[in-house]
Amino acid sequence: MATRAASGSELAVTSELARDDSGAQFLTFTLDGEEYGVEILRVQEIKGWMPVTRVPNTPEYMQGVLNLRGTIVPIIDLRMRFNLDRVEYTPVTVVIVLTIIDGERRRTLGVVVDGVSDVVTVDRGELRPPPDFGDNIQTDFIEGIATVDEKMVMLLDIDRLLSSEELQDINASTHQAGVEPALSQTEE
Repeated sequence: MATRAASGSELAVTSELARDDSGAQFLTFTLDGEEYGVEILRVQEIKGWMPVTRVPNTPEYMQGVLNLRGTIVPIIDLRMRFNLDRVEYTPVTVVIVLTIIDGERRRTLGVVVDGVSDVVTVDRGELRPPPDFGDNIQTDFIEGIATVDEKMVMLLDIDRLLSSEELQDINASTHQAGVEPALSQTEE
């Protein structure tokens, strides 16, 4: 059974809070009226939407880069990445700054979402696998589906949101534009 733990727009996370005997904690957020979740240990920060610096020759879903206390962070719009309808950014639109792992590298990436919902605890044993839509629809970025308060929440495997090739393309595009994103840090 999944349970709700907390809510709010500012979030500080510790390892002790993120994992307990009953499961793992996920930050849930909305996109196009549906709820999604990411493991809270991967969340660095939640920020309100602010304009970003566009980078030429990047995929359409990449909104640009943001200077986050001296670190250049690539920002992608999850609505666009998931082929959902575009919407105007509003005061509740937020950027979730995440740590993703690509091989032996830790990378920082911001994702634009409609709004942050809650923090929920999910027993991994209760996760249902994503539906099989065949070879034409990619679902490998979905870790599983949980039921929270009688609603389905798609839990994302953030390490698979973008392929290694897509991350390299973003890194190369931003490098050519003279911007060094936080995409090349080696794991410590």
